[in-house]
Amino acid sequence: MLRKVLCAAVVVMLASCRTVPPVHEAPATAWEVRRPQLQARDKFELKGRVAVATGSEGFNARLRWTQDGKQTRMSLDGPLGTGGVQVTSDGSTVSIVNSRGERLENDAARAELANRLGFDPPLDSLRYWIQGVPEPGHPAQESLDSQQRLATLQQDGWQIQYTDYMSVGGEWLPSKLTLQRQGVRLRVVVDGWNS
Repeated sequence: MLRKVLCAAVVVMLASCRTVPPVHEAPATAWEVRRPQLQARDKFELKGRVAVATGSEGFNARLRWTQDGKQTRMSLDGPLGTGGVQVTSDGSTVSIVNSRGERLENDAARAELANRLGFDPPLDSLRYWIQGVPEPGHPAQESLDSQQRLATLQQDGWQIQYTDYMSVGGEWLPSKLTLQRQGVRLRVVVDGWNS
């Protein structure tokens, strides 16, 4: 009798157990497929924060970035004096508007940026690096993580480390990256992407 009760209890316990289906991550899209897709993206917006350290100098700022084709519009609010700076570049021309409303163009704009930031920012390359890809047409050394995303990138004398990503419309885009070059460290935290 005891044996029948124990067998019935075991059958009831086994019947109440559920098999949990195994969790399978979606296979990562191959880097050779993702790289050209990301490099071809020419419209996006992001908001975030940036911290710049050059030698013993440094600052923090809020970052707003709009990419529309070749035109980059970037606002850094908080550094460089009381207000900030707005940078517009299309790859061949650069203009900035400072917190006093003064507009500088091309060589004067580049010199002012380098003077205020403490380094010459790689504006043309940044639009690619911030998306987690190398700038096309320039030699680069890449290392990937297990999800076929950049973990590190070396290009044009800069070393970029990608420490976190966020999912945006089915694509993984960087949310934390650090750029370093000869005494310059630039940390970017992306709070949100619109693409």
